[in-house]
Amino acid sequence: MNDRKRQVMLVAKKLFIDKGFTTTSVQDILEEAKISKGTFYNYFTSKNECLIAILEDAQNESIIRRRELLVGRDKRDKNILAEQILVRMIVNQEMNLLPIYEAVFYSNDEELRNFVKMSHLGELKWLASRLVDVYGSEAKPYSFDCSVMTFGMIQQLYRFWKAGSSKELDIEKLVHFTFRRMDALISDMMAQKDVLLEKHPIIPLEMSEEELKEKVSNELLALQKKFKQEQNETCLEYTNFLLTELIAESPRAALMEAVGRSFREASDGTKLADAVNEALFLLWKYIDLIQTKS
Repeated sequence: MNDRKRQVMLVAKKLFIDKGFTTTSVQDILEEAKISKGTFYNYFTSKNECLIAILEDAQNESIIRRRELLVGRDKRDKNILAEQILVRMIVNQEMNLLPIYEAVFYSNDEELRNFVKMSHLGELKWLASRLVDVYGSEAKPYSFDCSVMTFGMIQQLYRFWKAGSSKELDIEKLVHFTFRRMDALISDMMAQKDVLLEKHPIIPLEMSEEELKEKVSNELLALQKKFKQEQNETCLEYTNFLLTELIAESPRAALMEAVGRSFREASDGTKLADAVNEALFLLWKYIDLIQTKS
């Protein structure tokens, strides 16, 4: 994503929050961003696509931060999972996206509602998978039920608090409270063999290992060229290492994790930071996939 496109997204997000999504026009964005209609449509086919790009950017940031929390730590640790659940809420707060999600939720726009629905299903699938990491394979039949209930409890408790108090809710306290309740609940469900959503048909399709590997490689090759032009030797070294590791017969997941996190830190504040994040988002997904198979 180039700097100009990023700037247009920031302008659009501010307008969506200040004026409301439905009342903000493409013309409003053009005037505020000081760009032509042609420039806007070179980046986005519609106002909806612009909003989806903003929300996808936040999702990718959440995925990367969650994945970085696991580097060098035990994925069975319940406290780490609680921290990961908290990440999405923190990112939404940092990017001030809650008003936008509310607007989409109450809108009649089918395209946007479907996007949010599929994003939510992706969150549910992620948590279901992490619950199996924490509680073991015997928890798998109950993981989707517990994933739905966990996010449901967080959402409803948050809304109830906001409706009845002017004080800001401590979201870290909320997440840990919810997870303690879920800790007791999932153990009871496993003991009682009580399950409702063992087979859920609406699961987002995932890319294959080869497709992910190709996408990661293409992103890194593009970065390699740019870092050479920028003469950024540190980031170039990280890029070269990851490209070499990707084509190895047995890629070393732990090393790619460690280098990926260092790569993100090294690129932070540079004009290629967003491009690095986009590549690392795909890299984490690829690492998760090969670790699941091993």
